[in-house]
Amino acid sequence: MLKKILYIITLALIVPFVSVQTEAQQPSVYNVKRMPFNYNGFNNISPVIVKDGIVFCSDRRFSAIKDRTGYDGSRLYNIYFAEKKDTSAYRKSRVIKSDRSNKFNNGPLCFAPDGKTVYFTSEIETGKMAGNKNFKNHSGIFIAELSGTDLISIRPFKFNDPQFDVGQPSISKDGKSLFFASDMPGGHGGSDLYSCELIDGNWSAPVNLGSTVNSAGSENYPYMHPSGKLYFTSNRPGGIGNLDVYYTTISNGVWEDPLLLPEPINSTADDFAFVAEDDLQKGYFSSNRSKEDDIYEFNSNIIRKASCDTLLENNYCYRFFEENAVKYDSMPFRFEWKFGDGKKATGSVVEHCFYGPGTYTVQLDVVNLITKKVTFNEKSETVVVTKIEQPYISAPDRIGTNQRIILSADSTNLPGWNISQYYWNFGDETIGVGKDIEKRFTKPGSYNIQLIVSTVPEPGAKVKEACISKNIIVFRQP
Repeated sequence: MLKKILYIITLALIVPFVSVQTEAQQPSVYNVKRMPFNYNGFNNISPVIVKDGIVFCSDRRFSAIKDRTGYDGSRLYNIYFAEKKDTSAYRKSRVIKSDRSNKFNNGPLCFAPDGKTVYFTSEIETGKMAGNKNFKNHSGIFIAELSGTDLISIRPFKFNDPQFDVGQPSISKDGKSLFFASDMPGGHGGSDLYSCELIDGNWSAPVNLGSTVNSAGSENYPYMHPSGKLYFTSNRPGGIGNLDVYYTTISNGVWEDPLLLPEPINSTADDFAFVAEDDLQKGYFSSNRSKEDDIYEFNSNIIRKASCDTLLENNYCYRFFEENAVKYDSMPFRFEWKFGDGKKATGSVVEHCFYGPGTYTVQLDVVNLITKKVTFNEKSETVVVTKIEQPYISAPDRIGTNQRIILSADSTNLPGWNISQYYWNFGDETIGVGKDIEKRFTKPGSYNIQLIVSTVPEPGAKVKEACISKNIIVFRQP
């Protein structure tokens, strides 16, 4: 009896690199819109996400009649709360005051994990000297408690210094790390980013984040996201505008090279003070792209499925055996197999891998070793070899950083599907659309690639969609 059993063999898939002339299509990753609580004619900056809305800074008036100005004549920033009315509307912004609000700036700011302790930026000197127009009043960080709409129990950060600026604080989600900007001596540029660690209830001495993060320009507005990404603003060369938003992460104790956020978050204008929800699908930033500094919301267009099928490799390998020969291995016969693809094998049990899908006629010829008689086509069977029905990602398993690769969906096998789109999520906040995509990963790590395939919308029928995923390891390449 002739039997056919699928035989599991580990195969090394060799993916051919093909020449792709067309650059990968890169749809816009973000949509942005100006927030309704901006106040025309005044500056609105440094959003902070809170439970029921947005806390931000503005130099708007307390009343409709008179500007609030400091001793140097400049308009003063204060802290405001825009409470959400629903998913898209906000109530009238309410001012959050302190005993500094009339003559000194309040903000930028951040909240400690308890939601009540506020770290905010303000001038250090508040005495008579502050009223001297020739006096340069430097900023520092102050700590307060939020009581209703008032900041109370204000005390200075112990590393404030009247000789330089310290400000724009951001605290990590666990409350153990404080990031800020300062032009203290010993930095790399105009202002640098620093961090302190909370040890036994006290902040450790500031540590400069180093020349990978800081540049000969100025770095400001640090924001430590819960994911571990540190976002900040810089005027270093290579950006899109004068001020641009970058991000970096720490790997094995070392900060990675910062990456520039794409348009339209960054623009030819000044873009700064970026913050985001935990899932990075939505957030806010400041920009003067409409003349004054205003706060904008961004929403991510990136599609990422909660779960996808894992890519399965097509296996065209089979085991064939003649049942009687296996039972009685002392029988004086030789078994000769023809697989219908020009290949042959000898033995009572043989393994064969077909080149690809197709219909093959497998024949068994039996040779009597005593009489030398050959019985041709003693057994035969039609074998139908098929591909797995799935989207398919052709890509290497391991690559080096900045290595050019081609990811292809050409081997997708979804019979009857009129496919309209191949959508790629590369797992690094970038996407692509098309069958063949050119890609370079700039940072080492493990990336879960998703390929989402969808059909053409047809009247009266639902759009079909399938998703497959594959892991790619990116190692640091010298």
